[in-house]
Amino acid sequence: MSSKAELACVYAALILVDDDVAVTGEKIQTILKAATVEVEPYWPGLFAKSLEGINIKDLITNIGSGVGAAPSGGAAPAAAAPTSGDAAPSKKEDKKDEPEEESDDDMGFGLFD
Repeated sequence: MSSKAELACVYAALILVDDDVAVTGEKIQTILKAATVEVEPYWPGLFAKSLEGINIKDLITNIGSGVGAAPSGGAAPAAAAPTSGDAAPSKKEDKKDEPEEESDDDMGFGLFD
């Protein structure tokens, strides 16, 4: 039941925010009552207390701008492309420099052992 109660309180809080109404426990409870959703009496107050002092509209509209998000200019900066005089090494040369990786079968982890 708790996941249903949590979800109902989230939706009620979003309705209040969308209507530019302060999110309080009483107002969440009023919306839940109008929607005939029964929750434990502590849920509305808990959600109102947790959203206190948070600008929910900004939180929703800025979801993708958190830590690790792409720069606002679009794509991440690309690495410098080689000029016509700099030839990229061929695949064979790359393979020589890198140690050969062992397959799962070589280590005894084969699927049909």
